[in-house]
Amino acid sequence: MPPAAAQVVEAIRVEGNQRVEPETVISYMAIAVGDSFDEARVDASLKSLFATGLFADVAMRREGDVLVVRVVENPIINRLAFEGNERIKDEELEAEVQLKPRTVYTRAKVQSDVARILELYRRNGRFAAQVEPKVIQQEQNRVDLIFEINEGDATEVSRITFVGNKVFSDSELRGVIRTKESAWYRFLSSDDTYDPDRLSFDRELLRRFYLSEGYADVAILSATADLSRDRRAFFITFTVEEGERYQFGEVRVKSSIPDLDTTALVPSVETFTGEWYNADKVESSIQAMTDTIGDLGYAFVEVTPRVERDTENRTIDLVYDVEEGPRVYVERINIEGNVRTLDRVLRREFKIAEGDAFSTAKLRRSEQRIRNLDFFEKVEITTEQGTAADRAVINVAVEEKSTGALTFGLGVSSFDGVLGDVTLTERNLLGKGQDLSLSLTLSGKRQEIDLSFTEPAFLEKDNLSAGFDIFNKTTDYQDESSYDQESLGFGLRMGYPLTENLRHNLRYVLRRDEISDVDPSASLLIRSQEGTAVSSIIGQEFFYDRLDNRINPTEGYSVSFVQDLAGLGGDVHYLRQRMAVDGYYEFAQDWIGSLRVTDGYIFGLSDDVRITDAFFLGGSTLRGFDSAGVGPRDRVTTDALGGKAMWTASAELTYPIGLPRELGVLGRAFVDTGAAWSTDLTGPNIADSSTPRVGVGLGLTYVSPVGPLKVDFAYPVVREDFDEREYFRFSFGTSF
Repeated sequence: MPPAAAQVVEAIRVEGNQRVEPETVISYMAIAVGDSFDEARVDASLKSLFATGLFADVAMRREGDVLVVRVVENPIINRLAFEGNERIKDEELEAEVQLKPRTVYTRAKVQSDVARILELYRRNGRFAAQVEPKVIQQEQNRVDLIFEINEGDATEVSRITFVGNKVFSDSELRGVIRTKESAWYRFLSSDDTYDPDRLSFDRELLRRFYLSEGYADVAILSATADLSRDRRAFFITFTVEEGERYQFGEVRVKSSIPDLDTTALVPSVETFTGEWYNADKVESSIQAMTDTIGDLGYAFVEVTPRVERDTENRTIDLVYDVEEGPRVYVERINIEGNVRTLDRVLRREFKIAEGDAFSTAKLRRSEQRIRNLDFFEKVEITTEQGTAADRAVINVAVEEKSTGALTFGLGVSSFDGVLGDVTLTERNLLGKGQDLSLSLTLSGKRQEIDLSFTEPAFLEKDNLSAGFDIFNKTTDYQDESSYDQESLGFGLRMGYPLTENLRHNLRYVLRRDEISDVDPSASLLIRSQEGTAVSSIIGQEFFYDRLDNRINPTEGYSVSFVQDLAGLGGDVHYLRQRMAVDGYYEFAQDWIGSLRVTDGYIFGLSDDVRITDAFFLGGSTLRGFDSAGVGPRDRVTTDALGGKAMWTASAELTYPIGLPRELGVLGRAFVDTGAAWSTDLTGPNIADSSTPRVGVGLGLTYVSPVGPLKVDFAYPVVREDFDEREYFRFSFGTSF
């Protein structure tokens, strides 16, 4: 018995600990007082203590019946710093590393953080970056940890090649992907630096491109990136298997839902027999049919495309199969990530609410509406099952971005000359989605200050917007009509949607217009207009929008109809109406045709129409003719008088000119026609004609790193002898 008793641990003594209590050390051990001295338990205790990360070294020894545990504690990080980093801010690096001040320092964690920092630099295209951790010992077993960073040069993409492509050239495919070859003109872009995530996205872009061009069997076999020996450049190679090109064969709509007439869905189908297969049109057809079916009152439907390939004839038969989907309702909508933006700002963009029937189409539309707010860097919407099988929970994760901006603009145009502007904007005021803007514009022809405010949910009504504008604008019309004009006033506006694509806007404007500094040699008709007039105007606009993109449209059309009535007070009385129709069609990539038609008429109500309210054509509205170069004119002084009626029609084709697509240089060919005529000003020397004028020309558009540049060369092939011509027109500007 005595020998057995000698093998029992009577006590455990901890040595070398400074911060960690002895009881804490013992609690991690696999051996305790009363246990026998077991080598397996001692070994397990050592491993357990090392695993805590609290100790740099641990040793155990036996002194009689006492187990002595000697530890060397890892130091505590006193301060964490980064040196040499310019491209990536301290805040980003701090969020990436695991070690923080007042945490335990270990070599393993340091090496892990070095790897994480290097990976962050790789994601930013800097594969030559180097990171060296430096440790500075402090008192009380504390250390300062400094990561010394040598960022190195950006690792650029030197060459992009494609293997297996026969139908499309390398240059065409380079225009499809986001990654670009390094070039001097990309100094404001990071697309020419290697990014593995972007490379994966490029594979998907290539696949989508081939599918939209009819190559239904395409396979992007690989996308490899080889780093040069000096680690300064990447060589990227895409391997493509194009397959055969297919056309649509028979296209049908089939429904298993009783009482659903498929003929009502046919207008939503954008795929037609004989056309080249296009996966994008298949997807848009499904979206359009789902919306139409929802409008017909069917909440739970699924539209599934069923395809059947005929490899011999290279056709794809397509059946849109409409089936009744599972009955699922929205149980809850969760929103996270919106630190500043209020929940209700996002919820009012949803086309679906809690308790509604779940609709994938409405969910996609809701996501697009949230993205269109442009308040968020990232928008991700996911769904999961709710508390029951027929319940769905929608999770919305957003990442906010800056919505306020102070911009300084500089530009040059053939009308304004040198132009500068300063604009202060906040598009999400107080997180409520309100828009506030103050701008000041100065040029050789124009000085303008504007204050604008918009509340997108007036009176807490999600579909009702309201706002106001205050403005003061002075314009030099000496070259056109020998006078200056100052307009001072304010406006109130309100708008609401009638349908998903049709919007109705109402407004009221109170404005004072002053004609001054009339040249002594100006037309008597102009001099008779000198002075001040007050206009009290109510107006409305109907706007129907089916454009794919409001900023840079390539497909679709829009229609605008505007009416203004002046005379509820003030000195001016008239009824004016304007209409504009815009249409776009993409024949092929970067080959975009557009057609714009406008007309307008103003009726004087007991008063003559003043020159400040008349229509002027020329310049950007009718190329080939000077600003205000078309319309009634004094033959003697050549002063433009403005017309009561006008119309224009412009057809334009935008096309590539053979330069790399990413340069952003496109050619334009256009034909403009129109006329402005009729005036209430009477006199013996008035020249007036409603004969259509025609201008034809060519132009260039260059989206440069420092702003858009537009140049037009136009020739008036049909004109009147009193018209003012302009052969060359340009504009250039930027904001920074």
